[in-house]
Amino acid sequence: MRKIIILSLGLMLLTGCSIYKVDIRQGNVVEKEQLDKLQLGMTQQQVKFLLGTALLQDTFHQNRWDYIYTFTPGGEAMQKERITLLFENGKLSHIDRSQYTGELTP
Repeated sequence: MRKIIILSLGLMLLTGCSIYKVDIRQGNVVEKEQLDKLQLGMTQQQVKFLLGTALLQDTFHQNRWDYIYTFTPGGEAMQKERITLLFENGKLSHIDRSQYTGELTP
């Protein structure tokens, strides 16, 4: 009986050591196909229809929209993608995809 108790306690300790860490995905998922459809001169409404509402819309820079997506796989280092769009007179004037790889989309 004593051996069974010790064995079951040992098994509980061993199974408790393996901790599962969940993948964490946050932000705007922008697929490459969506990004390829962006064109300079599009209105803010057209961009919002294509990509959705930007994660960050700075109140001090209303003509700048940032689409940010982060992925943290099972407790590893966070990976990040960012697309910055600039508007002039309500029209898309600049697309910065320097921090976008398209590899993090689910």
